[in-house]
Amino acid sequence: IAMTEPGAGSDLQGMKTIARPAGNGWCLSGSKTYITNGQMADLVIVAARTTEEGGAKGISLFLVEAGDEGFSRGRNLDKIGLHGNDTSELFFDEVKLPADRLLGQENAGFIMLMNQLPQERLSIAVQAQGSAQRAFDEAVKFTRDRKAFGRTVIEFQNTRFTLAEMATQLQVGWAHLDWAIARHVAGKLTPAGASAAKLWHSEMQFALCDSALQLHGGAGYMNEYPIARLWRDA
Repeated sequence: IAMTEPGAGSDLQGMKTIARPAGNGWCLSGSKTYITNGQMADLVIVAARTTEEGGAKGISLFLVEAGDEGFSRGRNLDKIGLHGNDTSELFFDEVKLPADRLLGQENAGFIMLMNQLPQERLSIAVQAQGSAQRAFDEAVKFTRDRKAFGRTVIEFQNTRFTLAEMATQLQVGWAHLDWAIARHVAGKLTPAGASAAKLWHSEMQFALCDSALQLHGGAGYMNEYPIARLWRDA
């Protein structure tokens, strides 16, 4: 899905990409950036203005296929982390679209996007929790194998305190995710509740990845160890 532009992220009033009526369809012009999977996608849902009215009221969604004339992909952007998924620039140079490429109702794109935000935010919370669990598992494995001063690192009291605190955070996190997922399945997870889950789990993710990296000592800064990637991605 392509929303973000060079001059407009969450600020929809700054969106420049526009779709104008053309014959029996539409003519789409503009550009997008920071689009996840933009290099690989065969189908892109593009948010564009369909009225001159500012804000969210004039946003519509359009389906653009890989082979459409005027649609091109720019750079695969070089991110700090998350190297496993591409993040791309997309360009739309007067792309001619038939009428049935309008997704849903005209000028209702913003409402459609907002309706899906709880699930998107919850999915990020799930990813964060899984990453934090993996970081903890890597820390336990490393400290059990690593020896210092004649014993394994996990035998030191400070290591045990740190791991115990991490395990506690994970226990709370898994319980909260169960609660949030159950509410989402029941159609009761609010945008505010989903936002809270995204906030808490992503903050916890980085805190645990950072603690796990510290327990690796200097090895934590070496890319041959999984914790380096986990920390960077977080």
